[in-house]
Amino acid sequence: MNVKQIGLLLVPALAWSASAASVELKNHDNRVDVSIGGKPFTTYYVLPEVAKPYMMPLRTASGVVITRGFPVENDASAGNPKASSFEPHQRPLYWGHGNVDGLDFWQEPVFDHYYTDHQNQAYGHAKLLNIKTEGESITADFSLRDASEREIARERQAFHFGGADQTRILDCEFTVTATAGPVVFGDTKEGSFGIRLAEDLSGARANMTNSEGAHGEKDIWGKPADWVSYQGEIGGRPATVSVFDHPTSFRHPTTWHARAYGLFAANPFGWREFSHDPNKDGSWTVGAGEKITFRYRVLIADAKQSAQELSKAYSEYAATK
Repeated sequence: MNVKQIGLLLVPALAWSASAASVELKNHDNRVDVSIGGKPFTTYYVLPEVAKPYMMPLRTASGVVITRGFPVENDASAGNPKASSFEPHQRPLYWGHGNVDGLDFWQEPVFDHYYTDHQNQAYGHAKLLNIKTEGESITADFSLRDASEREIARERQAFHFGGADQTRILDCEFTVTATAGPVVFGDTKEGSFGIRLAEDLSGARANMTNSEGAHGEKDIWGKPADWVSYQGEIGGRPATVSVFDHPTSFRHPTTWHARAYGLFAANPFGWREFSHDPNKDGSWTVGAGEKITFRYRVLIADAKQSAQELSKAYSEYAATK
């Protein structure tokens, strides 16, 4: 397996067929536009007024948007607050955790007035330090800070893009380094790697499955699995969106904060909330100077993929270093 090294990230050179699509990255102020096979795929936003970076939207190879259309700006008036499970902090694709040293990096303070369950918890935000594009990859470094601009940790986000005629692949790696003393990831369901799917891929319109053969939110939410997949139709066209948890990712196989209303999240910390067992504790302390790494692959297909196809695709990902 060939490997590209970008900063501290090792990105596998993905072995697609001869029909593998080219990747183009275009840098702009506070964003990077990503095209695959000459077609728009997503945009990576690092807006200074938004508490966390995110991607929006995600598209299939045929151009169908598989993530929801709001929030479109860092604006509490965006979207439809009367919609089911509005939760505007659930960006189309993002990483964050609801309790990092007591700070909330999952929700966003600009939307706080929509909620009654935040319990006055302090918010954190990610301040961009630098961003780099190289080949098919983006790497960005952030300082994780509290409201008074005190740094509690550093975070690196790294993404590698690819695809073919009917697929799009996004490899994601998130590394948090404790730069200012130990950092505690608390036990909460509000985390950690999230995708907010389009309405057509939620509720009764979608088929949720996982690597253990489970179906539906009841049997998938809070359970460990190698992968989870949502299948359905958008605008009458079939689509499958899957997230794979790499064997080297923290606490593999991860537990999943996967909800029928369209929140698609991998969360290895929420043991107590997932199990409703007060004796369980999923928190984790990263020692001073140490780091913790999370690795995922997002696979988007212009088709309904079988469990056998997904298992094969997962095995190929799991074999990468």
